[in-house]
Amino acid sequence: MFNDNPQFKDRLARLEKWRAAGVDPFGRRTDGIMSTRVVRDLHTPETPHDGGPAARVAGRIVLLRDIGKLIFLTIVDSTGRLQIGVAKQLMAAHWDKVKLLELGDIAWFSGKLGHTKTGEITLWADDFGLSAKAMLPLPDKFHGLADMELRHRQRYLDLAANPESMEVFVARSRIIQMIREFLHRRDFIEVETPMMQSIAGGAAARPFMTHHNALDIDLFMRISPELYLKRLLVGGMERVFEINRNFRNEGIDTRHNPEFTMMELYQAYSDLSGMMELTESLIADLAADRRRAIMPQPPGESPSAVRLPYGSRMLDFTPPFKRISYNELFERHLGVNMLDEAGVRKAAVSHDVADVDKKAAAVLVGELFERLVEPTLHDMDAPVFVFDYPAGLCPLTRRKPDNPAVAERFELYVAGMELANAYTELNDPFVQHETFSAQLAGLKEEESMAKMDHDFITALAHGMPPAGGLGIGIDRLMMLLLNRTSIRDVVLFPQLKPLPAEQSAAAGSPPAA
Repeated sequence: MFNDNPQFKDRLARLEKWRAAGVDPFGRRTDGIMSTRVVRDLHTPETPHDGGPAARVAGRIVLLRDIGKLIFLTIVDSTGRLQIGVAKQLMAAHWDKVKLLELGDIAWFSGKLGHTKTGEITLWADDFGLSAKAMLPLPDKFHGLADMELRHRQRYLDLAANPESMEVFVARSRIIQMIREFLHRRDFIEVETPMMQSIAGGAAARPFMTHHNALDIDLFMRISPELYLKRLLVGGMERVFEINRNFRNEGIDTRHNPEFTMMELYQAYSDLSGMMELTESLIADLAADRRRAIMPQPPGESPSAVRLPYGSRMLDFTPPFKRISYNELFERHLGVNMLDEAGVRKAAVSHDVADVDKKAAAVLVGELFERLVEPTLHDMDAPVFVFDYPAGLCPLTRRKPDNPAVAERFELYVAGMELANAYTELNDPFVQHETFSAQLAGLKEEESMAKMDHDFITALAHGMPPAGGLGIGIDRLMMLLLNRTSIRDVVLFPQLKPLPAEQSAAAGSPPAA
């Protein structure tokens, strides 16, 4: 498997020594393990040099210094690192086995907590066991795993070699837990809806397809859970949310991964303003918690201020967030009202939009906005709600009572990146059927939403309460809160282009230590 790797051959020889000593080199269950964080916290100024509390820890060996009758090792677990001191006088019966340990091995140690003469917290071991023999070395401890492509391909090495990567994904887990707690406090219940759907609905995107053999039908990996969550409103679940994967067979870049995590929720008897308040409160709370975790309050700054670093800039998440209408931005940058069809078509021609005569005016507005307005939002150092969209772009959204050409929708942009999307939900089955039909007329058969979801219309016909709906891109939220400018840095296993066949074997062997 790795016979061309010289270090593998050396470790294979040591593996046989473990077996000759009667030790299973791939370990077994070990009870009583304490995290290195807990053990470090047990140490106090009163803890004696080598007679403190008893503890048992386990982790990967990342540093090893053999100075004769004393060996110092540093182990790392998911909570941090701890120095282990192994003295021959305490481990005489196991000394030959201790000498077989090397960098990368995973082992457990029992002993008494204390410290060295220099004050470094140390567990003085009197017993140990091998949990897993590392047959390949970790990346060089001084340089870590620096190649970003390799870090994404071999996340296990990235986590083992780069503590900041571990911190990112531990923080991600905490943030998602906080989202759940926030919604539970507001009486939302968490649900699960189908990942494979017979109709790719709820958004306009190219889906992935699969085939169900038993039923002999084609299915789509979902692009959105929206229509199923709304069915739950019809059934009487008045506040529901789901945090789960969506799949879109589209491009890959620093902000897009074909498999991504969304938080989507629906609240009966709410509307767009209710979703705006909820979004602002949630994101401000998350940002404030993150700010407390990474940096003290700057001198002179208001206690209510919430600022976080993002790349080379500081983003201000202090509520209230800025609010500006879609049309105000459109007029500012194009000099024409978004509902002025003649003016829009003229602007589209002047900006070389393709197939102007074949596209609906609302579609042209969307293309012009994406091309000319969205880039200007990148310069804003605070979140901005862009609200009141052209109705033709929003087939699932309630129209404004005084202007049916405008839909009650907002998108939240942060640093020019779309983070959240929300509606006052359309619950009129007649209007919904009409908007679906209008959209179908402009779509190709292979595109998503190119089939009428008759069951959803039937559900609406049974009565869905007025509601607000919200979707937040979890991966993009993590980018902003964790100061990462690529989505690949906050997704444990991002989708990557396969390596060429001639590189496949090399990919299996990490860099030599």
